[in-house]
Amino acid sequence: MSELREKFKSLRERGERALVSYLMVGYPDYDSSLKAVEIALENGTDILELGFPFSDPVADGPTIQLAHEVALRNGIRSEHVFEASRRIKERFPEVPILLMTYYNPIFRIGHERFCELSRESGVSGFIVPDLPPEECGELKDEMRRHDLSLVLLASPTSTKERLKLICEKSDDMVYFVSITGTTGARTELPFEELENNISTYRECCDKPVVVGFGVSRGEHARRISGFADGVVVGSLLVKLTAERKFEELAGRVKELKEGTIIK
Repeated sequence: MSELREKFKSLRERGERALVSYLMVGYPDYDSSLKAVEIALENGTDILELGFPFSDPVADGPTIQLAHEVALRNGIRSEHVFEASRRIKERFPEVPILLMTYYNPIFRIGHERFCELSRESGVSGFIVPDLPPEECGELKDEMRRHDLSLVLLASPTSTKERLKLICEKSDDMVYFVSITGTTGARTELPFEELENNISTYRECCDKPVVVGFGVSRGEHARRISGFADGVVVGSLLVKLTAERKFEELAGRVKELKEGTIIK
């Protein structure tokens, strides 16, 4: 059983949903980003989404776009991302690590080499926001050879036919985007519409589904955990890390995790 499947299984048995936390390697600097990851994992994060800096992050809003830009300006490259993953996995071996990376770095390094480096550094899989399911075959084949999990994105505009394709091509979970648009913390989310969308998803797919884009509060996590298998939180945590508000970061992660516990 893959690390992701094992994680979702153990969470279900405990009456919990997954808290997936996103943080960017090298933002605002390398050491601070690793400190933020440690705090997030020590305070309730179940799955880590590790940001891979890229020059054209089209799916991301201003907060995470800035994180990409600064990390690149800091000289963060692929070797630093894999080094960070290796260090994190040594400290937290029970936590699955997903690289959140655009397709270009994978293509540039090469499918085989990228998968080799990922597996060697303890990565469990990739989320590739700009890779459509129709074009993932070559990468997916290489990932399978290295026991890596591919996570594809679904959106509120995905038809049933497309949801079936996304489900077929994703290995152990699907990332459902809460709204059309880019990432970014929001005060309100369309919960009724989201619940209906996840209900439609369940008709097409039996793989775990996590909801991201806009999730930033414990109440958001609580509402979404009533119908999904987990939540993804990124911009809020990235912003607190940039401001080096590590105590507040710990508190917000705890609050979010508490929201994923089914009473």
